[in-house]
Amino acid sequence: MSFRRALKYGIAGSAVLGTGLSLHANDYDINSVGIVRLARAGTTVFDIARTYQANLYSRKWPDKKAAEYVQLKSETHRLAAERLLELCRTNRGVYIKVGQHIGALEYLLPPEYVNTMKVLHSNAPQNPVEDLYRVIRQDLRIEPDELFESFDPEPLGTASLAQVHRATLKDGREVAVKVQHPYVKGNSTVDIKTMEVLVKLVAWTFPDFKFQWLVDESKRNLPVELDFAHEGRNAEKVREMFRHYRWLKIPGVIWEYTTSRVLMMEYTKGGQVNDLEYIQRERIDPYDIANKIGQLYSNMIFLKGFVHSDPHPGNILVRRGENGGGTEIVLLDHGLYAELTEKFRYNYSQLWLSILRVDQLGMKRYAQALGVEGSMWGLFACMVTGRPWNSVIHGVDKVKQDDAEKEMIQNEGKLVLPHISDVLEKVDRQMLLVLKTNDLIRGIETTLRTQNRMTAFWVMSKCCVKSIGSQEYLIAPSTWSKLAICLREQWSILKLNLYYLYRGIVSLHLLSTLKMMF
Repeated sequence: MSFRRALKYGIAGSAVLGTGLSLHANDYDINSVGIVRLARAGTTVFDIARTYQANLYSRKWPDKKAAEYVQLKSETHRLAAERLLELCRTNRGVYIKVGQHIGALEYLLPPEYVNTMKVLHSNAPQNPVEDLYRVIRQDLRIEPDELFESFDPEPLGTASLAQVHRATLKDGREVAVKVQHPYVKGNSTVDIKTMEVLVKLVAWTFPDFKFQWLVDESKRNLPVELDFAHEGRNAEKVREMFRHYRWLKIPGVIWEYTTSRVLMMEYTKGGQVNDLEYIQRERIDPYDIANKIGQLYSNMIFLKGFVHSDPHPGNILVRRGENGGGTEIVLLDHGLYAELTEKFRYNYSQLWLSILRVDQLGMKRYAQALGVEGSMWGLFACMVTGRPWNSVIHGVDKVKQDDAEKEMIQNEGKLVLPHISDVLEKVDRQMLLVLKTNDLIRGIETTLRTQNRMTAFWVMSKCCVKSIGSQEYLIAPSTWSKLAICLREQWSILKLNLYYLYRGIVSLHLLSTLKMMF
């Protein structure tokens, strides 16, 4: 036998042996074999690239604003997004996670992608209960029927990395059990590396396609999200951080039954924040919900620098307080938090105050401080606010959002997508999770129809003023300087209170304004 033939048979034999070993290691689940997942991803990306090439890049378009081009581009985006969704559902795990991230980036990505991938927030594939029992046996070293009095086989929720089930322990405690999908951790490294290679290949072929930032974020965040013990520590940290918010509920962690792949927490009742029928039935005020969520996240972003970065509707429950009390917010899924530096919070606070003052020089200065180069600062202001430039320069707190504005954003967004990708590639990495969080919160406000409330800007402005004041206080050279900073901060807050009180009177929203102030 010749050397070349022996080498060929050796490679083929190794591939077969490797595939067989991989199948055995993953309980003969063909979807968990690395080479199968790689081939499926490669085929899908090649198919998507070929569609873009045939539809958009095979000929020159003299006018990319022409109706024919815009319609064809939208249809191409839709076809590509549907193929990408099919890949995510088949490969599961990390692919679902990335798909959910895409579905959260409203105003930053083409609406065809966002609308298609959004279904993954509430409709991720689920694993059989027996697969979860196997993880429980391996990690807790106990049989499920020895641990649970009952275990509901229908999940409360299914996410990219895990699914959550309601159960009752032998001692009678009602719990929510979050169990990691069995194959996620083993496949994660190969999946991320596959995505990185494919993104670079597509970016080289199509220069407008720049999503390396998305791969980088997934590489950075995934190891943390796969550690459920870390998630439990985050939950306890944020509960202590906001213990003065009596309306905020964080389920307690049951540490004796928590590992890196199993998280057991108190079961907490409530309806999803986007369940309008539940909210109406329970007679919960949507404005109270939006105001409390806005207050929480403004404090997280501008003052604490510790930001729950996955506030999609499945992770925020609402309910009436005991004895008919006010609205309570239940915050779930504490796996991903953005930790923001003092410098970042200072620059981001200054940027927002510049936007609210319609100070274009300030917008430019602080956008550049956050890593945005050249003339892209105006686009960045639009990305941060989720508003078109026309609304930014007339005051985002004065111009109401409506369907016409949303249509304008979608139409203009298609034209500037390559520039948005450039901004996301270069901006301070801390900004990426903040942008994602902003978009998810805006989506909730749109669902609740509370996006035009003035109290949002009042709360955020106060947090920005306090953030800037605290940073300047730390570096003040003398006691008199510190005193001057404190007085200036209090004067700014007083002016804000008077301004938004006046706005509440003239807009006939005085009651909701007073409720937030006092």
